[in-house]
Parts: sequence; structure tokens; C-alpha cells
Amino acid sequence: MPRPPRPARPVSLRPLTPPDWLVRSLKPQSAPIPWAAVARASVAMALPLAIGILAGRPAYGALASMGALSGVIGDTADAYRMRILNIAVPQLFGALGVTVGSLVFGHGWLAVGVVTFVALVSGMMSTIGAVASVSGLLLLLNCVVGAGLPMPGQWWLAPLLMTGGGLLVLTLALLAWPLRGGVPERAAVAASYRSVAALLDAAGTDAYDDARTAVTASLNQSYDLVLARRARDHGRNPELVRLVAQLNALTPIVEAAPAADQAVRHAGACLPPEVPAAVRALAATVERGAAAHPPGEGPAEQTADRLSEPPDHAARALDHAVRHAAETLNDPDPLGAIETDDRLGRPAALRVRARRAARNVILSGASWRYGLRLALCIGIAQSLVSLIDVPRSYWVALTITFVLKPDFGSVFSRAVLRALGTAAGLVVAAAVLAEVPHGWWDVPVMMLLAPLIPALTTRGYGYQTAAITPVILLLSDILNHQGLGLVLPRLVDSLMGCAIALVAGYLLWPESWGTRIGDRLADAVADTASYVECAFGTARDPAARARMRRGLYRDLSVIRSEFQRALTEPPPTGTRAAAWWPLVVAVERILDTTTAARVRIRHGAEAPDPEEVAEVSRELTELAQGLRASDTLEEVRTSFTVGPKDSVLEPLRQEVAAARAIASAP
Repeated sequence: MPRPPRPARPVSLRPLTPPDWLVRSLKPQSAPIPWAAVARASVAMALPLAIGILAGRPAYGALASMGALSGVIGDTADAYRMRILNIAVPQLFGALGVTVGSLVFGHGWLAVGVVTFVALVSGMMSTIGAVASVSGLLLLLNCVVGAGLPMPGQWWLAPLLMTGGGLLVLTLALLAWPLRGGVPERAAVAASYRSVAALLDAAGTDAYDDARTAVTASLNQSYDLVLARRARDHGRNPELVRLVAQLNALTPIVEAAPAADQAVRHAGACLPPEVPAAVRALAATVERGAAAHPPGEGPAEQTADRLSEPPDHAARALDHAVRHAAETLNDPDPLGAIETDDRLGRPAALRVRARRAARNVILSGASWRYGLRLALCIGIAQSLVSLIDVPRSYWVALTITFVLKPDFGSVFSRAVLRALGTAAGLVVAAAVLAEVPHGWWDVPVMMLLAPLIPALTTRGYGYQTAAITPVILLLSDILNHQGLGLVLPRLVDSLMGCAIALVAGYLLWPESWGTRIGDRLADAVADTASYVECAFGTARDPAARARMRRGLYRDLSVIRSEFQRALTEPPPTGTRAAAWWPLVVAVERILDTTTAARVRIRHGAEAPDPEEVAEVSRELTELAQGLRASDTLEEVRTSFTVGPKDSVLEPLRQEVAAARAIASAP
């Protein structure tokens, strides 16, 4: 007798959800909208169009607006002097790029070779630094546009118009300089003081680690702004000297914070609110400007005097650090203060750093590898569009250039975001091209679209792409009058560029699949071992220790950024990167604990035996060697045999043991 058929099992349909790495990539970043840059973008992008229409040359106005677009993208600096570098220098390279590209326009394979060579140079330049990266970007972008789009007028007219548009952005960015000179630098230093106050508020709580990270980022920004300006002012500018002294005065407070955090955790109490309040009073003094007061009569120093007498080593160190900062802020002679406490010193002159950067980029294997990756992709794109009839083919190479930027994040996620952002931008562009007639209507439309670029750039790459796409298409349509015919080819070109970047710039280079977190973390652990020897030795001066500690925190900040980039990679890269995160935090805690032990010794605690220091340093060195030997976390044994339990290094030994236990995780 045949068996009855089994009842069918109900099929459970799993909801279709995007992968985690894509969700992280699409999540908008939380950042304030730069309203001043938004206003500048609206004026700088629309004004050239209005002038071109008024003069009967709308194509000339469109070219000037393209140059202004480059300036808007580079208009990211707070300090006025940095705006000159961020906007003006890239404009010069952009003018060179469009000149070279227009000279080889229509020359077939010669144009392919020239653009490919420019891509090599651009890629190598991009590894130098932020300004060089933007300069290399504009060099290649404008060369691609010049080689793929016929320019109106003589060969010199297009670079002149595009440079003029960029300089218009620079002019608008510098209008308030006579009235607000030095304000961005003072605001950055004051923000660093407030971040340190928030760090002290978080002492003994779970928010301490995040607050310490915020302090590192704020100090990095402040030192970059102030020291970059100081490198160009060769005289002893009192304002700049005072800003450096004020930043240096934060170092003892930052060094005392880990000791205070440990003391609060051990005692189970809170740090007196007068301490962070005193640091906030110092921040207000910095932001108001450097007004000198007689000793003991300044508002910041009066606030510090209200602090109660501290009962232990950590509290005494913090009290002395706050009082020292108050004395520095109220010192009427900043030149004297800086002579005795110039912890970071003065950076080399620009010409020296330029020669050093050029030498490094020529001899660097990483710069050659990236330059060759970019040149290969651009060469493939230019060859492909030379063999296949692709209208307005320059868009393919433009897509590759944006996707393969080395300092903009993951190539894979950027390719995906570029495709999604372009699709979203094309929806807006289609509506504009279909409904807005050419002429004076282009001006108000540009005034509405251009501000979206700086407003959405802070949200993420995909959002920036969605904002830039309709602007570029509107300007392109003014030059060639294709209307809605631009929309679909641009989507196809973008997908072609993303595909070339993924295959020739990502899959063919195994080093791009993984993450360098392990290597960089191993270097940081080895440097931490050196810092331990420096912190408890007698050969190094306090300034050397401060420079080493600041350098370590900056390196760990870079590792955090690399970690965030790696999380946007698809599995298994993103999954492997996430495994390194607890060890990153552990290394930061080792650095904090080392600094706290040094502060306690300086304020009365017994110094450790040299053998204790050597053992801790040896354990860290072995941990670094173990990290370099494997791409995954593997067992690294811990065996401390030297030093009593009540030694000042006992908390440090515990943190090192914890880090090595994390490294033993499967």
C-alpha cells in the first residue's frame, strides 16, 4: 500500500536585507553643515553662469563654473592660510591638466598614452598628502575632460576660465580674513581645551575611551592648523607663538588624565567638578584672544586657584597641570614661554618639505604601486572608449579617478557607492534637463544645486556623488546641448568605470583585498615598547617623551580610521578587520597606563627597577613580532617574573597581559 504523501513544510521567507558592510557605507556620517561653504558654493557656481549668459557666451560661463566646482570640492579648511593651499595650489595643477588634455584632443592613441602617463603622475602625487592628493585629482580630472571634450576658443582659454572660477571660490573664502584672521586657529585650540575638559568629566566612566579618542582628533587638528601656519610665518609672530604655547600647555593635563582616571576607578568616586570647569574657563580665555594679565589676576588663573588641595599623586599631577596651563595663558610674554616649552618645535620650511616629499614619492614602492594601478585602469578605459564608440567617453575615466582615490576609503565600497550615488543624481538631473530651459533659468537652478555639494559631502561619498552628478550634467549640457540624451549614457559610463576599477584596480591587486591594520598595529606596539623604555628612563627629556606619546596617539588614530575603512569591505576582509578592534583599544590602554605611571613617579611614587621596565618592553616587542608573523590573532604567551605586586608598573603589566590574551583569541 503506498504511503500517503508527506504534508509540505511551510516555507519561511527570510526578509531581504542589505549586507552589513553596505549598510555601514550608506549610513550618513554625523557632521555639522558648513554653512559658510554652502553660501560660497551657491555664489561661486552661479555667478560665472550669469556673467557668461549676460556676455552671450554661456559656454564660457560653464567652463568657469567647472573650475569653481573644483574650488568648492577643495574648500574644506577652517584656517584662512590653509584655504590658499587647499584651493589655489590644486587649481594650478588643474589648469596644467586641462591644457595637456586639450592639446592631445582628437589625436587617438597619443591621447591615450598621454592621459595614462598623467594618471601615473597623479597617482604617485596622491600619496604625498592632502593638498597633493587634491592637486593630483584635479590634474587627472581636467586632463581627462580636456582630452575627451572639445574646448571652445583658443587652447589657453579653457584653463584660464577654469582657473578663474576656482580663484573666485578662493576670493570668497578669504573675504573675512581681515576681520577674522586667527579666529579659526584660536577656535581649534579652544576646542582642544574643551575636549580635554570632557575627558576629565568622563574619568572613571565607560565614556573615557571615546573621550580620549576625541581629544586625540582635536589635538591633531589644532597642531596641524597652528604648525602649518607657523611654518610659513618665519618671524616670531607673537600670536602664533602664544597658540603653540597654549597647545603645549595641554600636554601635562592630557598626561595626567589617565592617572586621574585610574585613581577615580580605584576610589569609586568622581573627579571634583571644579577641575574640568577650570579647563573650560581656560578654553574661554583662549577663544577670546591672548589678553595678558598680571600674574594671579587672569580669569583662567583665578579659576585654577579655586581648586582644592589634592590628596594623592594623580590629583596633585592634575592640579599642577591645570595651574601650569593657567599660568601659560596669562603669561604676558609668549616668546619666553615658548622658549622653555616648545614640545613639538617648528616644522621644516615648505621648500624643504617639498624636496623631501618629492624624494620620498619617487623612492616609495607604495606610491609606484598606486600610480601603476591608477594608470592601468585609466589606460584600459581610454583604450576601450577609443575602440568602442562611446559618446562623451571621458565620464568613464572620471569615474575611475574618483573611485580609486587612495585616501578616500575602500575601493570596493566606493565603486558601489559611486554607482548608487550616480543613479540618484541622475534622477535629479533628468528632472532638471527635462523641465528647465537653457538661459537665465540655469542660474537659479545652479544656486539651488551647488550648495548641496558641501552640505552632503560631510555625510559620505555616496551623498557627495549624488550632489555632484546633476551639477556636472547641467554644465555639460550647456556645452553640448544634448538634453535628456545625457542621462542614460552617463549611467552606462559610470557603471563601466566602476567595473574597470573593481577588476583592474581591486581584484588584480591582492594587497587591496585585505587590511593593513595588523601591520600598522604591530608597528604601534613596537613603538609603545620604545615609549615604555623612554618613559621610565633618564636619558630622554620631557619634550622627547611628549613627542613620542603624541606620535603614538596619532598613529593609533590612523589605525582607527583604517579600521573604519576596512569595515566597509565585504567579507571576509571586513570580518577579519573587526577582530582587531579589541586589540586596538588594548594598545591605547597600555599607552594610557604607561603615561599614568610616569605621572605618579614624577609626583612622588617610587620608580620601578630597570629590570621591570626591560621585561615589559620585551613582552611588548614579542607581541609586535607575533602580530607581524600572522594575518590572524594567534597565541602569544605572557610571563612576568620581575617586580613586586605593589610596583608602579603593576597596572601596566596587567594591561600588557590583557592585550596578549586578546591576541590569543581564535
